[in-house]
Amino acid sequence: MNSLHHRHLAVSPDWLALYYRHPLELTHGEGRHVWDADGNRYLDFFGGILTTMTAHALPEVTKAVSEQAGRLIHSSTLYLNRPMVELAERIATLSGIPDARVFFTTSGTEANDTALLLATTYRSSNQILAMRNSYHGRSFSAVSITGNKAWSPTSLSPLQTLYVHGGVRTRGPYAELSDAQFIKACVADLEDLLGHTRGAAALIAEPIQGVGGFTSPPDGLFAAFREVLSRHGILWISDEVQTGWGRTGEHFWGWQAHDRNGPPDMLTFAKGIGNGMSIGGVVARAEVMNCLDANSISTFGGSPVTMAAGLANLSYLLEHDLQRNARRVGGLLIERLRAIGAGVECVREVRGRGLMIGIELVKPGTDEADPEAATAVLEAAREGGLLIGKGGGHNTSVLRIAPPLSLSIAEAEEGARILADALHTVG
Repeated sequence: MNSLHHRHLAVSPDWLALYYRHPLELTHGEGRHVWDADGNRYLDFFGGILTTMTAHALPEVTKAVSEQAGRLIHSSTLYLNRPMVELAERIATLSGIPDARVFFTTSGTEANDTALLLATTYRSSNQILAMRNSYHGRSFSAVSITGNKAWSPTSLSPLQTLYVHGGVRTRGPYAELSDAQFIKACVADLEDLLGHTRGAAALIAEPIQGVGGFTSPPDGLFAAFREVLSRHGILWISDEVQTGWGRTGEHFWGWQAHDRNGPPDMLTFAKGIGNGMSIGGVVARAEVMNCLDANSISTFGGSPVTMAAGLANLSYLLEHDLQRNARRVGGLLIERLRAIGAGVECVREVRGRGLMIGIELVKPGTDEADPEAATAVLEAAREGGLLIGKGGGHNTSVLRIAPPLSLSIAEAEEGARILADALHTVG
């Protein structure tokens, strides 16, 4: 065990997870690559858990951070903040939510916590509808609406959470139905559930479930849910922490695959917008955002430095049309991985959209999740010079692939070759 790992174990909680038998210390990065303390170079297909959205050490972002830090690092929301207002204006416009207001936080967890505060206050209800297999963060309120037991360590909660079908297309009681029948069955389940409640505040849902293994419903499910929710006055919160900013290729936001009945009442964001800087936030209709009747501030949300990073990163993303790149390169990558998976017995499914791809592993000849195989592939990929993630619902047996959105075709092919070799070591 190296010295830093030993020191980490001595001062960190036992539940603070580390990847790999011999954990990595990453020292620097450039583009789509990172290096460890031993000088090994890796192609990064996980981007700091979908956070390095554009590229490592992107000059436009590092320059913006350095220049702002040289002027003023911190002020808080008690003072006017030009970078914060400018980024909020851009996000409000991009959100698709009419008369939008934006509140910045420091993480996706805090963003979801804020959305829950707004929804429960606006509706005078502590009932929340959430999706099975979901993940919404690490705070006390966020773990209480997380429908994935591996990431929800307590059943104690300030909320009453009711779980809805629909987040996982290819498992569960409706898996064998057609897409149209699947949506119809999930809507019927929602209607039945609401018949047993006293008035829920909101439904919170990830358009594509991140930690749950990059699972998603058929397009249009949440639009169908919206019809039901609207009749009951229930808000729709779209958790875009992992699906936002064009990662899915086809859409800028995940909710746009379900837009028949308009945008959500709120969306939450984080991760990629800061390209590694701590930015999260909530966009909501003014009526909802303004429902709090007590003072509130954010000491670190909207920090001048992080806002400067967000502005530079968003500008780069839009100017270089990285959403289009995610669609083009991601489409090629998923086709390549499906071809590889077809020849590997332990691969149950390759799924995803844009540069958000999951490879689900099972024990050969069964439908049983195989977390040991996922861990083995993770290790083998690292040995081959590729970093990936993992996740999954009932068990952690899904490989998660989410490179920076500037990934080139040559890099996608290189990563696919390494993954092919890694998969063949186990299946």
